[in-house]
Amino acid sequence: MRSFLRSWLLALLLLTPALAAPHNDTEADTLPPEELRNTVFNDIDVPPLRELTGDTFSTSIKDGYWFVKLYSPYCSHCKAAAPVWQTLYEFYYTSKPFLSSQSSPDPQSSLNSFHPYYNFHFANLDCVAYGSTCEAHKLQMFPSFVLFKNGERVKILEGKRSIPEFSAFVEDILESIKPGSRPKDGIKLPEVGDKSVNITEKPDIPAAKDKNAAGGKAAGTKHNEQVAQAAAAASGTKSTEEVSSTKATQTIKIPSKPTRTPNPLGSSEPLTAELFQDKVTTTQDPWLVKFYAPWCHHCQAMAPIWAELGREMKGKLNIGEVNCDQEVRLCKDVRLRGYPTVLFFKGGERIEYDGLRGLGDLINFSQKAIDSGDGVRYVDAATLKELEQKEEVIFIYFYDHATTSEDFIALERLTLSLIGHAVLVKTDSAILADRFKITTWPRLVVSREGKPTEYEALAPKDMRDFRKVLSWMRSVWLPLVPELTASNSRDIMDGKLVVLGILSPARPSELAVAKREIKQAALDWMDKQATAFQLERQELRDSKQLRIEEAEDRGDQRALRSAKSMRVNMDDSDRREVGFAWVDGVFWERWIRTTYGIEVKNGERVVINDEDNKRYWDTTISGSYIGASRTAIMETIPKVITTPPKIKPKSTISSLEVLFFEIRGAAYSHPFLALGLLIGAFGGGLWGRGRIKKGKLLSGFAGHGGGFFKLDGKEGLLGAGSPSGKVD
Repeated sequence: MRSFLRSWLLALLLLTPALAAPHNDTEADTLPPEELRNTVFNDIDVPPLRELTGDTFSTSIKDGYWFVKLYSPYCSHCKAAAPVWQTLYEFYYTSKPFLSSQSSPDPQSSLNSFHPYYNFHFANLDCVAYGSTCEAHKLQMFPSFVLFKNGERVKILEGKRSIPEFSAFVEDILESIKPGSRPKDGIKLPEVGDKSVNITEKPDIPAAKDKNAAGGKAAGTKHNEQVAQAAAAASGTKSTEEVSSTKATQTIKIPSKPTRTPNPLGSSEPLTAELFQDKVTTTQDPWLVKFYAPWCHHCQAMAPIWAELGREMKGKLNIGEVNCDQEVRLCKDVRLRGYPTVLFFKGGERIEYDGLRGLGDLINFSQKAIDSGDGVRYVDAATLKELEQKEEVIFIYFYDHATTSEDFIALERLTLSLIGHAVLVKTDSAILADRFKITTWPRLVVSREGKPTEYEALAPKDMRDFRKVLSWMRSVWLPLVPELTASNSRDIMDGKLVVLGILSPARPSELAVAKREIKQAALDWMDKQATAFQLERQELRDSKQLRIEEAEDRGDQRALRSAKSMRVNMDDSDRREVGFAWVDGVFWERWIRTTYGIEVKNGERVVINDEDNKRYWDTTISGSYIGASRTAIMETIPKVITTPPKIKPKSTISSLEVLFFEIRGAAYSHPFLALGLLIGAFGGGLWGRGRIKKGKLLSGFAGHGGGFFKLDGKEGLLGAGSPSGKVD
């Protein structure tokens, strides 16, 4: 019976595929999926969008420009964006670079077709099927639209987009590939789902493009027009410079701000992952969001303050909060470092608030965040003078009629990162250009206490390098002599020597004199460093010129080429940076006493702190204390920045910690030697351990007490052995 059942089951398994197969298994009866069928646009056959795979992704995009949609087939936003993306692809695939041609070109081979002319391609990548490939690009959301050039990522667009938004981005790229090939007034775009469009028609709203100096002038005067309108609304009058700078303005449509009233209920809105994507990351609305965990004590203490902030910001700024116990994936994607974390979001970008968590501090930051939404403010000479009375640090962007819209876009990106740190303004004032000695445009200058420092841009592209410009701004956005607080201590103390004045606000007259002396010392040191830098640079140039002349005299072409290829190092980053600050000696009395052993009641004192090496100096070369005097400070700084210092430092930590930092410093200075010593110590330990075990084994066989087989108490070196050894 059992053998009969086995035979019957085997026959059933063999017959199942045949019974499940269709009666007419021909290719003619099987239609491809809808997304794999050819479509028609403007009476031209359009092949399906190319679906890239993870295995061949890198090789597929290594040549030309590739605009790739990275998506999840289960994402509702991806499904909503699919018809927009398909229509965009069909429109550009069938477009002709030269509209004067009447023939219908072959999109695959004709030079008057989109792909061969621009070498620009559209494609998709399924991130569910090829997750590792998508993870390599560190996506924040689906869908994400990534532009690649010769295999390298150039730009990423996130969230649902409209055809005009996509087209504006694509048009800029095409214009950069083939300058002058795109219509000056823009192109007529189809609606989503359209199967034809008259590409010879002009668009309803002409596009503003910077293809010449006139376009650049229009971009610059557009900003003046906004400022003139704001000034007229505020006071009803204009300054002489504003009138002269807006005479030739053209009528340009100013981008509209979000029309929704922010925070209408005056509360903090709980955000889920879906709400976060819909309201925060895919909109231009500004949001201040707290990420927290219910069990966190700091979060619990901050909760009533955050609720009050929501009430204070009613109708002004959106306030939200994310419970990271419930929204684990969202908080992981945000890459939090701790709880609570407060982030400000706007237009797909974000900054972290790292200040104090009092209500007043949060309201102050929120107000500055709101002000940043108005863009970069225009100033003339009179307005800047008034601003200098209120602000210690001001970044000034100088532009002229030839400054392009790309320059202004790069400038606007900086406003978010400067919130709570410094003020950024722009100007085309001839008076200010003469004051700051500006001869080429655009230029970026920081004014600290009236002392200008210029950002050195070697090429126009350096002015549009967001990360490079922001890195420079971070290095100079503190005042010349800031007050040391809990929120800015890391910015002030890390990575440099700091001349720190320990002052007492209880003595106002002495405080004012001491701050003035420290500030003057800071100005003198900056001048001295600038002069030394110029001399060092000139010496390097002279050395290079001597090598060139020597090679020419000898007729040595190889040495001549080598000398000419020498690069004069214009970077002074290898110099030890010196900063200046002061601290409230009364408020921070305990920290000052335990760290430096100084009592502020005995008078104003100055220390030179080296946070990286946990040491400081509080005496001059003569052994007297450093007072709040520019003479004493300027005499002491050169003595402590030398290697080794000419004045013996004191430590801010214990002897054991000093030993640790000395070992770490030696390891950083001589990494290969440190690695060799570590390997030697490890090998010696293994060898010694083997010798000890071998000796114990032999002694056990010999019958000696305390051997390996006769343990009285504990094993090892602390066990019963030599009666004179250490015991617990």
